[in-house]
Amino acid sequence: MSVEREKRIAAEAAAELVGSGMTVGLGTGSTVAYLLPALARRELSIRCVATSPRTEQAARELGIQVEPFGGFDRLDIAIDGADQIAPDGWLVKGGGAAHTREKIVAAAADRFVVIADSSKPVDALRPPVPLELLEYGLATTLRRLADVRRRDVPRSPDGGVIADYHGDIGDPVRLAADLAGAPGLVEHGLFPPDLVATILVGRGDSVERRDLA
Repeated sequence: MSVEREKRIAAEAAAELVGSGMTVGLGTGSTVAYLLPALARRELSIRCVATSPRTEQAARELGIQVEPFGGFDRLDIAIDGADQIAPDGWLVKGGGAAHTREKIVAAAADRFVVIADSSKPVDALRPPVPLELLEYGLATTLRRLADVRRRDVPRSPDGGVIADYHGDIGDPVRLAADLAGAPGLVEHGLFPPDLVATILVGRGDSVERRDLA
């Protein structure tokens, strides 16, 4: 079964969770690319924020109302993909270099829904873990952080330098705390289970749903 089909059916299932009048956070990535037309087809009255300029442009081209995030103090729902999904609900995100905005939007939502194809659930998280770093003092930040390499990609939507942690993940709670405490690190791509409400995974012709909250 096509991975692209699995992405599409997971995204379409997530679109059905959105109702008129909701405020919606739109993630970034190849699975969200299927979410946007699914939402547009429903012709709902919704107000959205986007986690990247790419998502914002694509949504507006489909007639979806996208507004600056500064106009919201909370969101009803946020929907986004994931690079890896562990059995306990930990995620690795940030392959598209928008994980800082994605985490802010996920945390602002009453319900964060993760959409993915069947290749994304894993037995245990593995490197790399995406990072966003400040340009200021970058050389010292890279020297301080072990097993981190700068990624040869454009900056984040907010101008941050994108890098990846390539060391052992082990306990994601410990690693998340260690990374978060490093001066010069804006955000890491480890998302804890307490951010996640629902995981929708396309598998073959059906969607597996797992509710964490």
